[in-house]
Amino acid sequence: MAAHDVMAEQCRHLRNRIVDMAHAAGSGHCGGSLSCVEILWTLYGQVLRVRPSEPLWPDRDRFILSKGHAAPALYAVLAQRGFFDPAMLATLRKTGSMLQGHPDMRKTPGIDMSAGSLGMGISAGVGMALAARLAGKDFRVYVLVGDGELQEGQNWEAMTAASKYGLDNLVVIVDLNGVQLDGPVEQVMPMGDIPGKLAQFGLDVRGCDGHDCAELSAALGWAQQLTGRPKAIVARTVKGKGVSFMEGQSAWHGKPLAAEGYRLAKAELAVKP
Repeated sequence: MAAHDVMAEQCRHLRNRIVDMAHAAGSGHCGGSLSCVEILWTLYGQVLRVRPSEPLWPDRDRFILSKGHAAPALYAVLAQRGFFDPAMLATLRKTGSMLQGHPDMRKTPGIDMSAGSLGMGISAGVGMALAARLAGKDFRVYVLVGDGELQEGQNWEAMTAASKYGLDNLVVIVDLNGVQLDGPVEQVMPMGDIPGKLAQFGLDVRGCDGHDCAELSAALGWAQQLTGRPKAIVARTVKGKGVSFMEGQSAWHGKPLAAEGYRLAKAELAVKP
């Protein structure tokens, strides 16, 4: 099987796990989780320097899921990479579970930054990237944000700082799915030319198809090679990708996946790409 086909099959498996988790929990955020599967799997499968058996390895690359509601996708990927037993995925959002509705670095192996309120991830990433420089470390910091999340002004303050300090070990990845909780991003609060704005704030910018692992891998390789400035990768995605009735629909930002929807989603995800 070609490498592209292997990655596609692995992503289909991860999507199945996401809908399994959401259905078992009776809650969760399917739309934004499904849109970032390829991004996360390419990062953890090909790029990030991590040790699943040693989650707090000091020289690891750091990853921050700023769009923390997409935690089911990150949990599925972490389990797939061996950070914890995949059987734990069935406990999502249950009392006492280490898998909270948003990532918690105190509870879950492999989580480098807790998430909750949107818009704080890049700021934390700037701090981690500066800490690496001060400590003489060569680890990189990757931050995944949503396009709707970029409506938060704190993101732009953080990018101004990243540019000022020339943090070339910081990579911001935008999950550009065009939809947020209340509707299309361009109707809720238009963001205009996001790649252009990122460039104006001093980041080197590259776009790619966020559902094509080969394009993502190339973009992330590009980010590793450039020096002198922070980088941004704008990944074009589809909210709810892989489940037709969820795709592009704001209703599935956080809607519970009941029995009939679960049956339909599993039937679609059973078909190999």
